[in-house]
Amino acid sequence: MGKMLYSVTMSLDGFIAGPGGDMSWLAEHLGPDPAVDELIGEIGALLVGNRTFRGDDPHRGTDSEGKPFGGGWTGPQFVLIHQIPDTPLPGITFVDDLGSGVAAAKAAAGDRYVNILGAHVARQCLEAGVLDEILVFIAPVMLGDGVRLFDHPGGTNVRLERIALNHVPHATSIRFRVVR
Repeated sequence: MGKMLYSVTMSLDGFIAGPGGDMSWLAEHLGPDPAVDELIGEIGALLVGNRTFRGDDPHRGTDSEGKPFGGGWTGPQFVLIHQIPDTPLPGITFVDDLGSGVAAAKAAAGDRYVNILGAHVARQCLEAGVLDEILVFIAPVMLGDGVRLFDHPGGTNVRLERIALNHVPHATSIRFRVVR
């Protein structure tokens, strides 16, 4: 079954969202990037956190709002949420626990990647030992506050092995394998 991949854009100081979850800072750094194009072609399903699903959208206020990768990808989406809504949404499966969400997303992805969207879900996957790779896009901006790429109070070491490095004018991407 598919591998679990967390792809995220972060600021130079390690924040992926500004105060209050604001993602508007990201819009100017989204642009043509071969690493993104390659990633989109490898994704079979998304596992999305509730906060990301409900509004951490860098495309907010545009025609691309609410569309994964600004409309560049379509497919099955699994949203990890504490209370499953009564009204279903087309193309969205709500799951209320990490294990069933990971299993369903992996089954839907087949031999392709499950792309995780949302720092909290990615951290849970990392802690559960199911995260295989991390693809980080580093944008040339410092936010100074917000949601960190990785936050584990008390500290922990997560060993990563770099497997790819790419540069484009508006960002640098580094792809890592999680070493277990």
